[in-house]
Amino acid sequence: MEKYLSLSGNHSSNKRSLEGLSAFGSLEELILDNNLLGNDLVLPGLPRLHTLTLNKNQITDLESLLDHLAEVTPALEYLSLLGNVACPNELISLEKDEEDYKRYRCFVLHKLPNLKFLDARKVTRKEREEALVRGSFMKVVKPKASSDHVEAPPEHPYTPLPSASRDLTNHRGVLGKCRYVYYGKNSEGNRFIRDDQL
Repeated sequence: MEKYLSLSGNHSSNKRSLEGLSAFGSLEELILDNNLLGNDLVLPGLPRLHTLTLNKNQITDLESLLDHLAEVTPALEYLSLLGNVACPNELISLEKDEEDYKRYRCFVLHKLPNLKFLDARKVTRKEREEALVRGSFMKVVKPKASSDHVEAPPEHPYTPLPSASRDLTNHRGVLGKCRYVYYGKNSEGNRFIRDDQL
């Protein structure tokens, strides 16, 4: 009986390529890294599976994946989703930060409370307690695109330049004065403001 199986780098993007896993009922570790697996991922019931890595795939719908894993892998203790859109990571997307990753961990632990490791990091007692209290509120919801209301594209695309400088044949310089305020997530406060600007 096989207990360990690695299908990394096979670029198995369709469900049929994973149908054969049902023959491995005693499988304990499954590595599916570097494939083209997406939200249509369907695993057979693997009651003994305790380690699953799905790194560097194309998974975007975290909640449906976690619901599926809770159903088919009840003994799961180690899960890694690094390199997927569903796993917010500063190294993958500049729009994500450590707080996004903490919310992600909390939501995953809410859905899969038996995990001991998530993304190569041990689950702490504090994370487990927070997942019990706040995990259900950490779901990331994307607004649905409304098909009823379609905006017509503007006749002239927006540009912050004055109308006099929009003409490409007119190369006059334009001088403007504005007060710039930085609202970034990782603001360093007044570090770069000179004393004469206070």
